[in-house]
Amino acid sequence: MKVISYNLQKHRAAGELAALVGEHDPDILCLQECRVADLPTTIGGLALADATQGNRLGIALFYRESTFRLQGIRVLGLKKSLHDRIAKPAHERVLGARLHDIDSGRDFIVASFHAAPLTALNSLRRHQIRAALTELATLGDGLPQLMVGDYNYPVFKENLGQAVRDHGYALTLSDDHTYTRYRVFRGHYDFATSTGFDIDRITTLPQGSSDHRPILVTVTPN
Repeated sequence: MKVISYNLQKHRAAGELAALVGEHDPDILCLQECRVADLPTTIGGLALADATQGNRLGIALFYRESTFRLQGIRVLGLKKSLHDRIAKPAHERVLGARLHDIDSGRDFIVASFHAAPLTALNSLRRHQIRAALTELATLGDGLPQLMVGDYNYPVFKENLGQAVRDHGYALTLSDDHTYTRYRVFRGHYDFATSTGFDIDRITTLPQGSSDHRPILVTVTPN
């Protein structure tokens, strides 16, 4: 299964999505910082499962209708940072879907995630990640779970990795840095947390018009 995650930088890179899907043929597309009202209902062979409605810039998830059936959706608001309280850019930071694989007959959970910005503390982002993983699991007890997106966590990832492992999940980075706007902040911002999946590889795709590079996650349920 192939999953692309892309932070569109205030919808700036939305015009690239059709070509991105056409070139890489993903099964699932997870977006962050999109203008929900301007999203199409389909991109290539992918259908819009849902998108957040309470954010100035939203989160969305597309899936391949010919491969999966949509079984359920969870939209989650997480603990707010000071930036969230003042600027109010985003309340809903997770959009998760339970999907049924038509061929295998198995269900799994996949989610698009956008953590609090760099002005927040890493401890708050760790809290958000743990809370998101816990709440997503309510879509199906014991199901394989994959959460991809913009974690806004460029440094001290060993602490995050340990926190995620303690929670029963794995953290997997891509093969190259994903954020390029400011040299001092370059690093791996976009990656995956998972349980019940083997992450075959995470490839950082070429730079588009966003300050984030998209990632292509190739996974197999174990």
